[in-house]
Amino acid sequence: MSKNKFIDDLLYVPSYGWKDNNGTLIVPSTKQLWSEAFSRMNIFKSRRNWISFVSFLMLIAMLPFFVLFLSKYFSWYLVIAIVIYSMVIMGTHGTIWLHRYCTHKSYAFSHPLWRIITQNLVIKTVPEEIYVVSHHVHHCKSDEPGDPYNAQAGFWYCMLAEFNHQRVSLSLSEPAYNKAVHFMKHTGVKLNSYQQYLKYGSMASPIYTVAIWALNWTFWFAVFYLIGGPGLACALFSAAMLWFALIRAFNYTGHGGGKLKHRDGIDFGRLNQFHEVRRDLHIRVSFLRTGPGRLTDFGNGNYL
Repeated sequence: MSKNKFIDDLLYVPSYGWKDNNGTLIVPSTKQLWSEAFSRMNIFKSRRNWISFVSFLMLIAMLPFFVLFLSKYFSWYLVIAIVIYSMVIMGTHGTIWLHRYCTHKSYAFSHPLWRIITQNLVIKTVPEEIYVVSHHVHHCKSDEPGDPYNAQAGFWYCMLAEFNHQRVSLSLSEPAYNKAVHFMKHTGVKLNSYQQYLKYGSMASPIYTVAIWALNWTFWFAVFYLIGGPGLACALFSAAMLWFALIRAFNYTGHGGGKLKHRDGIDFGRLNQFHEVRRDLHIRVSFLRTGPGRLTDFGNGNYL
């Protein structure tokens, strides 16, 4: 199986498709996008929609914290805490865990315990499978038809990508599924066998995904409650909700809103810039986890 064929077939194609017969990107209407999203979240339609349903349920489950914060616990000190937790702490964790480790294998852990701790350093939001597999496709097809969050298709194309474009295909062959598993094996996420994948439509085990979500939320609510009472707990769960919702917008704004905005002499030396950012990030990761033997190696950042 060629790499291109594997990547082309890796994600669950939306009902409106990636491209037309001429190879041109299909830009669905907002109505089509929302209809597709609701169809993919419908657990009653198919149990293989469970991962989209759980991801949506996470977002909905955070809303009561936000309502309580606004109606009962609002203070400007907690607003500052929300900004710091969502923009700095959640953002940094998304980079070091989902992006640099889970997707690009840029470093390794000396013991699985450190991996588990790193995975759960913040309130759990994005299921690893949703981020990791689709991000490999994004790198291969950036701004092309098949890019799961192609900014050229518009704002809502990116905002609803988690449901509409980032899920693993439901019809992978066994060799293709086993190849895709290599993207996730190092993350520690409990993965389905091929037969379980055919049953549940995902790489990650449903029981594992729900269990780690429940344990993570229970732990962090208890920690925040003990530190600052229900006000702090509601504020920081609200911060996680805002990050979870608004990070989707980054896929749109971070790619220029679908427009070419490169500047000659500034933006075209991107390879060197990438290595500089990566080096700085490695320093940040090492600093955040100071201690003997916690990080053992920095990988080459390859994604395929």
